Amino acid sequence: MRRLVIRPGALGDLIVSLPALECLRADYLEVWTSSANMPLVRFASAVRSIISTGLDLLGIADPPPPRLVGELRRFDSIVSWYGANRPEFRELVRSLDLPFTFFPALPPEGAGMHATDFYLEQVSALAERDGNAMPRIPCNVTRQNFAVIHPFSGSPRKNWPLEKFRLLARGLERTMPVRWCAGAEDPPLDGAQRFDDLYELACWLAQASLYIGNDSGITHLAAAVETPVLAIFGPTDPAVWAPRGAHVRIARWRSQEKPR
Repeated sequence: MRRLVIRPGALGDLIVSLPALECLRADYLEVWTSSANMPLVRFASAVRSIISTGLDLLGIADPPPPRLVGELRRFDSIVSWYGANRPEFRELVRSLDLPFTFFPALPPEGAGMHATDFYLEQVSALAERDGNAMPRIPCNVTRQNFAVIHPFSGSPRKNWPLEKFRLLARGLERTMPVRWCAGAEDPPLDGAQRFDDLYELACWLAQASLYIGNDSGITHLAAAVETPVLAIFGPTDPAVWAPRGAHVRIARWRSQEKPR
């Protein structure tokens, strides 16, 4: 079987759905995802960025791009979290008789389960679960004696105050060196490590003895490389969005915001 999986979204969205994506392995598995997330998809036969495929023109361009339609016809199964909220896109792929299966990109409010389990349940009719509900990204590195702090996230409302991270770092420095980390779109932070390649970031995080951060994609990444993680949650619900890992601990801070 030739299968295509289309997984848009930010870093954390990809990581919590990795077990579901891996369950969809086939004789040939191709994954289309965001450009930044491509280096983290290590189990597929091929990986492409969604933007490079022209998929966003499907349902908009008239007639549909023939080359793209021809590429999509090569697959026996297309599992897509892309286009679930675009009625014109879904209608077009039906009219073209393309083998799409669409899934909602986010767990509904009150779903009552962790996001990783939600995505696994979505694909359960298409693939056999292997019992592994832990996102994993293998990195062949050696653990070292330093801690990493990432004080940002995709939303300022999820961020524990930077001053509190600095206070925590001063105490932690009595035990081990502390290194700061920032994502490509995070605000400036003196001395923070930044990586253009997310797999390089993953391997650096895998060397750390401890990681501390907010509810963010980088926090999920640290858990996926099996670094001990302290994840600090404010308005979001850790029952749904906590990073999955054998060495993850959750701390809560009080926020007036409603959970997402």
